[in-house]
Amino acid sequence: MRCWNMVTDFQNKVYVLCRQVPRGKITTYREIGNALGGKGQIYRAVGVALNKNPFAPKVPCHRVVNGNGFVGGFARGTERKIELLSKEGIEIIDGKIDLEKFLFRYI
Repeated sequence: MRCWNMVTDFQNKVYVLCRQVPRGKITTYREIGNALGGKGQIYRAVGVALNKNPFAPKVPCHRVVNGNGFVGGFARGTERKIELLSKEGIEIIDGKIDLEKFLFRYI
């Protein structure tokens, strides 16, 4: 399923996976990269794709965080990302999310 015809195949795959993350959960750039079968530093390419996300909020890129649980960047600002995640019930303490409690994993 393609989200849109104006994005690359890789971006589309990232957006499709990102849309699977339910409200109240987060995933990581690395989790998406692993779900794509990537190796090495594919998580960086995932981050670039999400930074260019033209489909927010349908593609909820605010639900993707760093692998260490820190919120990380957001095209609309980190404070806005924290605000969106908090509204979804995700607890953020000192800029960090408990991955064991909130992580969504791809099967």
